[in-house]
Amino acid sequence: MRVLIIGAGTGGLCLAHGLKKAGVDVVVCERDRTPRSMLIGYRVGISPDGSKALHACLPPEVFTEFVRTTALPPKLINMRTEKYRELLVAELPEQADETRSEKSVSRIAMRTALLGGLEDVVRFDKAFTHFTRNDDGSVTAFFADGTSETGDVLVGADGAQSKVRRQYLPHAKISDTGITSIAGKLPLTPENLKLLPPQAERAVTLLYGPRGGFVILHVMRFDTEGVEDDYIMWGYAAAHDKFPELRDLSQEQLKQVVLDMTPKFHPNLRELFRLADPETVFQIKVRTSEPVPPWKASNVTLIGDAVHLMTPGRGIGANTALRDAELLTRKLTEAHNGKNVVTAISEYEQEMVKYGFEAVLASREQMDGNGMLHKPVIGRVMLAMFRTVLRVTNAVPALKRRMMARDAAERDHVSSAHEVVHAG
Repeated sequence: MRVLIIGAGTGGLCLAHGLKKAGVDVVVCERDRTPRSMLIGYRVGISPDGSKALHACLPPEVFTEFVRTTALPPKLINMRTEKYRELLVAELPEQADETRSEKSVSRIAMRTALLGGLEDVVRFDKAFTHFTRNDDGSVTAFFADGTSETGDVLVGADGAQSKVRRQYLPHAKISDTGITSIAGKLPLTPENLKLLPPQAERAVTLLYGPRGGFVILHVMRFDTEGVEDDYIMWGYAAAHDKFPELRDLSQEQLKQVVLDMTPKFHPNLRELFRLADPETVFQIKVRTSEPVPPWKASNVTLIGDAVHLMTPGRGIGANTALRDAELLTRKLTEAHNGKNVVTAISEYEQEMVKYGFEAVLASREQMDGNGMLHKPVIGRVMLAMFRTVLRVTNAVPALKRRMMARDAAERDHVSSAHEVVHAG
């Protein structure tokens, strides 16, 4: 069996490793010209689900290299107001087992690690255009450079703008959440460290401001030399209607927009905004998939953002793609060993659609520009109520433990009975 994977993102590379390890002939075709092209976003949080999927699919030496390139993991969830006042601070569960632990990783470092051992599999500068089905049951993928690849299975792992999805499921819709985000990055220096909120150095820090304004801070400190320079990443998000027109603005101007929108935020936070290297600043309009009715399975399928694009609201997009990769690896390995390939893909899709779109809806709840927090009057009331709930939870240990246990359960679907990632 030969499998064609369109897209060398997190899910596509994890799937390629799993299939190659199982003895399946696999080729990955990626539109980027080089491994470091077009990588934005910087930090990715890997949950226990993601760690287990990577461990299941990657050869041991590649998994070891991946772990080596991760940053020091966060120890706390650190929720505060835009003026750095404490709302809720809680310890994240510690997990000594690297195959199940939370991790922070840079996108570039992660792609570099996952490309290890796939030099004979990945082809860069291959922009997919369309596919055709052949009389013998195979499928052929065509590329902008005039070349093509033929295989028994085609997997679209080509992200939010998936051309495989557009052809295969033309009715699948991507919708605007009403949220715009601007992010930037600055070096982690002793001076910049002092600008962070209390307890932010080893935490995922979330700051909730007025008018739906929201800030996330990540501190990326690498223990291993030669991975990447330590840095702080910030992201500011609010409803579209709170922003001026952003079209054609330079990166320096985007940074100034954030400063203009946050005049009453803590001065140290504004200084973090100001110190961001303009070359690292980018903006996105946050979008998400709409649930897709079941479709008839075939030898074409999808994983990750190509099928269930979700907001960064719960930090589970990459991890859900990894769950897809692990599950599809198992099903295609069964097909490689004799099971009907369409039956195997159907089983994958039935499971994936359930957990994938549950995750889409959960993440949408966290980032909805039409939500009450973004309304002019009721938004102030909702923010006050939200902050009160967090403060009460922070003050009552039993409530805090329950909240953290629920969050941990949503990020870890690993069965200790047979060491695979399960949906649901």
